[in-house]
Amino acid sequence: MATRAQPRPLSPAGSAGVAALATGGVASGPGPGRPGLLQDETLGVASVPSQWRAVQGIRGETKSCQTSSIATASASAQARNHVDAQVQTEAPVPVSVQPPSRDDIPRLAAFLRRVEAMVIRELNKNWRSHAFDGFEVNWTEQQQMVSCLYTLGYPLAQAQGLHVTSISWNSTGSVVACAYGRLDHGDWGTLKSFVCAWNLDRRGLCPRQPSAVVEVPSAVLCLAFHPTQPSHVAGGLYSGEVLVWDLSRLEDPLLWRTGLTDDTHTDPVSQGVGAGQLQLTEGFALVMQQLPRSTKLKKHPRGETEVGATAVAFSSFDPRLFILGTEGGFPLKCSLAAREAALTRMPSSVPLRAPAQFTFSPHGGPIYSVSCSPFHRNLFLSAGTDGHVHLYSMLQAPPLTSLQLSLKYLFAVRWSPVRPLVFAAASGEGDVQLFDLQKSSQKPTVLIKQTQDESPVYCLEFNSQHTQLLAAGDAQGTVKVWQLSTEFTEQGPREAEDLDRLAAEVAT
Repeated sequence: MATRAQPRPLSPAGSAGVAALATGGVASGPGPGRPGLLQDETLGVASVPSQWRAVQGIRGETKSCQTSSIATASASAQARNHVDAQVQTEAPVPVSVQPPSRDDIPRLAAFLRRVEAMVIRELNKNWRSHAFDGFEVNWTEQQQMVSCLYTLGYPLAQAQGLHVTSISWNSTGSVVACAYGRLDHGDWGTLKSFVCAWNLDRRGLCPRQPSAVVEVPSAVLCLAFHPTQPSHVAGGLYSGEVLVWDLSRLEDPLLWRTGLTDDTHTDPVSQGVGAGQLQLTEGFALVMQQLPRSTKLKKHPRGETEVGATAVAFSSFDPRLFILGTEGGFPLKCSLAAREAALTRMPSSVPLRAPAQFTFSPHGGPIYSVSCSPFHRNLFLSAGTDGHVHLYSMLQAPPLTSLQLSLKYLFAVRWSPVRPLVFAAASGEGDVQLFDLQKSSQKPTVLIKQTQDESPVYCLEFNSQHTQLLAAGDAQGTVKVWQLSTEFTEQGPREAEDLDRLAAEVAT
């Protein structure tokens, strides 16, 4: 924690002269009308001829007694002259600046009119210049390495073998929360689980003791803080319920819940966004027969009509537009403004609509994560069980590029909130991979080893407020907060233009 340095008391006027007296005036030199240095004065039991004694008419006497040090009394007279010379320690005389006279004002106005066009012309030239693209004033200390700041965990959840299934930063960026559950196979629907939060700004932070703990009757699979209320967080449960808690209310944090009704999800809630009153206002259903045939899809068994959604990401440019990842491995571009009724018999208190507008080329297995670019309206990333990250343009079905990052699953992918060409991915091999597409489009710039035993990393999130921080959660029940190096937090020159060129490419 940074501490503020205590201000040092200012020296009073004349303190320089006091310091000169303490040193006997050794900083002074001979000047007009003043004796020279007392370099030959008595300093002990021995003495040498003194210039001062010569001036006084005492010639070449040699003193051998201790009392000869009385001669040093005359040094104070010498130092007194030194004090008198230190006029700079006196309060400076204020210099008065005379306002322009009335006769000068018309001439000043005429001068400003003459130079106005030239100044504006030069300012416009500077505004159009690209000489300093990518540069900005930065007073923060340069961070050369990626380092782990905190290793957080809740021992009770870890003792039960629970995984960190989701991570979210609150709106101030000072609190990180995690959900505990299980992502592997098994009946975890009735297993008691937890939501935990740590305030990283709090003094005396204890990594093994969360600042807030909420017990949940079912495994929590996803978590999202409210975009403006820093203590409100929503969680999606294995049971299909969605709950909202206020973490500032330690005794009774539950605010709202959907309950188990006809509107409750019939499958585990694997990803959620936003928060609000938990009353269903709009509903959507994915039906195979209504998916746009933008690409060749795998055939589904006869009688299977519903399509399972596994991940969601909303566009930063159009609040109605969102991308869905599916169990079939194909991403879908969807819209909240869709009006077509869904061809399903699922019970619902509101009419269900078919949101899908476009189908993209599939992965080799289910998609676990999608992320829309915060810098370009047409770009998004997807990651899945095939170990690949696909970069798509919303204008075409095939991906612009496909990167194999792992021989196992990829569980999460996120764009950087501050670097247009940087993203991070979490793998089933226990690492977090940081990609800078401005440096390489084929291999990670930095590979962070989150778990030593290669147990999976299930989730990660950049901190949009404190952009040097990245949190990742793993199968050991641990949340690690990483401090990124400066290269991942400062834009490179023409990076936005490079992103535009990447988006304009045509997939082959």
